[in-house]
Amino acid sequence: MAAALARPALNERSLSHETWVGLGLATLSGCAWFLACAPFDLSALAWVAMIPVLFALDRASSTGQAVFFSWWAGAVLTAGQYYWLIELLRRFADFSTLLAILGYLLFCAYQGSIFLLFGLVVRTIRSRRKLPMVLVAPPAMVMAELVVPLLFPSSLAMTQAWRPVVIQIADLAGPLGVTAVLLVVNAALYDLLTERRKAVWPALAGAAVLVAALLYGYVRMRHVDALTANAPKLEVGLVQPNVAFNLKGVEHPEQAQAQLRVLRERSRELADAGAQLIVWSETSFPYILPRNFVHDFPAGSPYAMRPGFDTPLIVGALTRSPSDVYAHNSALMLDRDGRVTGRYDKVLLLAFGEYMPGVEYFPSLRKWIPAGAGNYTPGDHVDTVPFTDRDGRAWRLGTIICYEDILPEFLRRVGALHPDLLVNLTNDTWFGEKSEPWEHLSLAVFASVEQRTALVRAVNSGVSAVVDANGRVTSKTYALDPYVHPRPAGKMLATVALMEGGHTVYQAVGNLFAYLCTAASLLTWGAVYLRSPQRVR
Repeated sequence: MAAALARPALNERSLSHETWVGLGLATLSGCAWFLACAPFDLSALAWVAMIPVLFALDRASSTGQAVFFSWWAGAVLTAGQYYWLIELLRRFADFSTLLAILGYLLFCAYQGSIFLLFGLVVRTIRSRRKLPMVLVAPPAMVMAELVVPLLFPSSLAMTQAWRPVVIQIADLAGPLGVTAVLLVVNAALYDLLTERRKAVWPALAGAAVLVAALLYGYVRMRHVDALTANAPKLEVGLVQPNVAFNLKGVEHPEQAQAQLRVLRERSRELADAGAQLIVWSETSFPYILPRNFVHDFPAGSPYAMRPGFDTPLIVGALTRSPSDVYAHNSALMLDRDGRVTGRYDKVLLLAFGEYMPGVEYFPSLRKWIPAGAGNYTPGDHVDTVPFTDRDGRAWRLGTIICYEDILPEFLRRVGALHPDLLVNLTNDTWFGEKSEPWEHLSLAVFASVEQRTALVRAVNSGVSAVVDANGRVTSKTYALDPYVHPRPAGKMLATVALMEGGHTVYQAVGNLFAYLCTAASLLTWGAVYLRSPQRVR
């Protein structure tokens, strides 16, 4: 009788211990993943970061518990990556600290749903049939990253941004191909740790995938480097204004002339140093321009963009016609004579920052829009802007604005136009200097590999950078929070190879690899249900 009464208490203690161990393993995985990302850059951790949560998934007492452990790992990863959201919400939305923390935690909970879906698929399959983890985990994670919509796009592939040999397969399968290789290695090591001799063949298969990816990366880089060495070169100057988010000239006219004067000065310095093309950052021109703007203002005008130099210039500016309710976020190409030869309007606006979802259906939502938020009109098409160099040769510049440089499917639309250079105008000033600017850059490097053309980035407060066609950051500035640490405007001059992009497998087939992984996961999931209706322990 006493033994029978004691048994439930023992089970409760055992369950509590199991739960804490699972949470500890999931937390370890989440921490390893975010430490592998910028700005911590412990990228080697990504090759083993998933192993602890795989142990938790297989050893949880129920599917619900397993899924919770996996979700927790994703939430911890997000918390380590996006802690800057708290300060963003305080500044941008004027939230109290408590409300900002709540918003941050809700964001972490949602972003963790990638790992939640991953855990659900892996646990369901493995609990019914003990397939090797190396066959189950990689397609499950690729599927999860593909189908879960995110406010701030991200990928486990970003952990390898500074490892160019690893990321070359992005020209075949995009960043999700890199995610797959990471999961193959993690899962193969897990199989070896848990199954030992039984896992020899799966482990060898995983090793073969890794070797093949690295070999492809090495060979592909040598080939692209040879092409780059023989490609025409261009001296590109990037101006980094370092204007605080709360002092932009468009909203603060008293600041506009001083900001424009600095832009001109840095541009003249770059022109004198030999720049053949100068790029200003997103919305850096401190006045709103009319939509019919076709030529720079006269040299004596206080609004003139290029007094004292005639170097072609790409200007980030707001443009609006009298009939527009909201302005466009635009990039304008001015040629050597000051004529506007091309304009690109940002197509994909950032939700809650540049537009309020649903406001067209529920106008009352406008009262919830933060005072500093933009209300912009999206562009209706993707296009390149023309550029003619000193020798009279014509080139196509794939101009993209803000986070469009980290959206692979959008970049395919740009790549279809075969740009000779990608030009990104960005304003990351809202997010501080510690993490987000480096995270943004680590995701942007994949654009160059996916399209096999160089990328230049002019960023209001950094990191301005040049990325070659192999995804290597060849030049960069710094990240700065001018709201806290004011600093004079900066500049950078770099040599860039012009090479027609858009001739890659990824450009041709897009996320075909990811869709195949999704189909494989769903088919496996369905097959184990049909063949194994009872759970296998």
